[in-house]
Amino acid sequence: MSKLSYKSRQATIEALKENQYDLFIIGGGITGAGVAIQAAASGLKTALVDMQDFAEGTSSRSTKLVHGGIRYLKNFDLEVVSDTVTERATVHNIAPHIPQPDPMLMPLYDEPKVTFNPLRLQIAMDIYDSLAGVKDTKYANEMLSKEEVLERQPDLMQEGLIGGGKYLDFNNNDARLVIENIKQANDDGADLLSHAKVTGFEYENGKIVAVQVEDKLSGETFTVKAHIVINTTGPWSDTIRQLDGEDDKPAQMRPTKGVHFVVDRAKLDVSQPIYFDTGEQDGRMVFVLPRENKTYFGTTDTDYTGDFEHPTVTQEDVDYLLKVVNHRFPKAGLTINDIEASWVGLRPLIDSNNASDYNGGDSGRLSERTFDELVTLFDGYGDKTVERATVEDKLQSISSNTSERGDASPSSVSRGSDLSVSASGLFTLAGGKLTDYRKMAKGAMEQVIPALTAITGKAFTLVQSATYPVSGGQFDPSAYDTAMDQFANIGAARGLAYGDALKLAKLYGSNMYRVLAYLPVAKDYAEKYDLPIDIAVSLIYAIEEEAVYTPLDFFARRTTLMLFQHDKMLAVKDGVRQVIVDYLDLDADIADAQAKALDEEIAKAELQYLK
Repeated sequence: MSKLSYKSRQATIEALKENQYDLFIIGGGITGAGVAIQAAASGLKTALVDMQDFAEGTSSRSTKLVHGGIRYLKNFDLEVVSDTVTERATVHNIAPHIPQPDPMLMPLYDEPKVTFNPLRLQIAMDIYDSLAGVKDTKYANEMLSKEEVLERQPDLMQEGLIGGGKYLDFNNNDARLVIENIKQANDDGADLLSHAKVTGFEYENGKIVAVQVEDKLSGETFTVKAHIVINTTGPWSDTIRQLDGEDDKPAQMRPTKGVHFVVDRAKLDVSQPIYFDTGEQDGRMVFVLPRENKTYFGTTDTDYTGDFEHPTVTQEDVDYLLKVVNHRFPKAGLTINDIEASWVGLRPLIDSNNASDYNGGDSGRLSERTFDELVTLFDGYGDKTVERATVEDKLQSISSNTSERGDASPSSVSRGSDLSVSASGLFTLAGGKLTDYRKMAKGAMEQVIPALTAITGKAFTLVQSATYPVSGGQFDPSAYDTAMDQFANIGAARGLAYGDALKLAKLYGSNMYRVLAYLPVAKDYAEKYDLPIDIAVSLIYAIEEEAVYTPLDFFARRTTLMLFQHDKMLAVKDGVRQVIVDYLDLDADIADAQAKALDEEIAKAELQYLK
C-alpha cells in the first residue's frame, strides 16, 4: 500500500503510463471518489485523475449538510425523501466520524407564499420521521409554539412568527468525506492523481481505449490505457463529453451557483441550525448554521454560465443574503465588513431536473383542493374510517406528479442524476445530490462491471458498499462518543492537550493512530516554525497521506481553517507554507507561486474586492 503523497507522485505517474486499467475515472469530487472506492474494493484495476486538488470544485463548496430534503415534502414527494433519508443513514454508518446528527429549527411566519404553514409542516415532519425511522426517538420532530421558538432563538424576528418545528438533519464536512473515500480507494490499490487534466481520448474501432492526460504541475503529457472510462466531473461533465468525438448528445448540465458567508458567532449567535423562508416571496429558503465558533449562512441558487473553476461572489449575492438574514435577525445588523470568509459552489444540476432543495422549484406545488383532500384522508385514517392503502395510493399519486426527475428515467441511478454511455463507450455519471453519492456510484458500477466483463472476460463481485467503511470510519457508528473519547485519550497519552486531541479524533476518526505516528517529526516542525502541535501533526499527516501539495489544499479542503477558523489560519499561514516547502523540498519559484495563490484565495474569501 503506497501513501497518497506528493512524494510518491512520480511513481503514480509511471504506474499510470505502464498499467492497463479496468476503470479510469475522470474527476475526484464526491461522485468520482464514490466510484473509486467501490471499484477498487471490488477488485478492479482502478485509476482516477482530477485537474485540481481532490474536492476542489463543487464537493468542498456545499452547504455542508447531509440534507434529508424535507422541503420535497411540500409536494409530498415521498420517494425522493425516503431515498434521501435512507441514504443519509447509510453514509453516516460508513463514515461515522463525518456526518453527525444536528436537529434543525424551522420557524414559521404568517406571510404570503411560504413553503410550510403549521399543518403542512406537522404532516411533513411526521412523514419525514417515519421515513427516517426516528419516530419515538430523541430525534423525533417537535411542533413548537412561538414562545418555544423564541426560547430557542430569542433574536429571531417576532413579527409574523406563529411557531415552528424541529426535525432531524445532519451536518457534514464535505471535503473530508471526499478525501476519506479517496484514501480508502488508495488503500485498496487504486492509482489516484490530482492536478492532472484529461485532454482527449484514443480509439480503436470507434471505442475509447486510452486517455490523454496532462500533468498540470510539470506540463508532461502521457497516455493511460483503460478498458472503461467514466466521466464524473460534475459541472464539467459536458466539457469532457465534448472531448469524445463519438458523443453526439446535446449538453445536459445546468449548473447553479450557491454562495455562503461566515461571520463570527458574536455577530450572529444561533443555538442550532435554522432553515427559513427568505421573506422575499421568491420561493427560496435559507440556512443559518453554527460551526465551531462561527456562524455561516446561505445559499443563493442561481443559474450560472461563467468560469467553472473560479466562480465569484457578486455584490448582488451579498446584498441578497444580508437582506434576508438581517430581516430574520433584526438585531444582527450585519454588513459586508462582518463577513470573515465566503465560498461559492456550483451545483451540477441536470437541465431537465426542475426540482431542487434550494432553488424553490415549484413545478408541482399542491393545490389547496389536493391538500384539503389529503388532510381529510389523514383525519379519516386517524379515526380508522380510512384504510392505510387509500392514503398511500393518494400519496403515491401526488408523488408521481411532483417528483424530482429520476424515478421514471431509465438512465437515472438516483433522484436527479443521469448515467449515460456514448457510442465510444464513455460513461458519464452526472447530477444527483451529495447525499446520494454512494448510491449513484453503486448504480454506475452495476453497469460498468458487465461492460468490463464483456470486454475482458473477467468476473467481478461488487462490494457491499452500504456496509463498507471509508478511511477513518472503522469503528462502531452507534458508539461515536465513546470512540472519540478513546481516540482523544490516546492523543492525550502522547502529550497532546485533550481538547486538541478530541478535535483531531473528530477530524480523522479511526485514522487517529496513523496521525499520531507523525508526532515526533511534527514536534520538530512545530518548534522550527512556531506552530501549535495539533496543526503541525495534522499538516504532516496530510502531506504524507492525504496528497496535500499546497497550503490551500490544507487550509481549505483537509481542515476547516480557511472557513471556520479564519483568524487562526491567518496566524499560522506562513508557518504552514514553510513546512510544506521544506518537507516537500519545493523550489523557490513554486514556493512563491503557492504563497501568491494562498494570498489571492484569502483575499477572495474575505471579499476584499467588494469591501
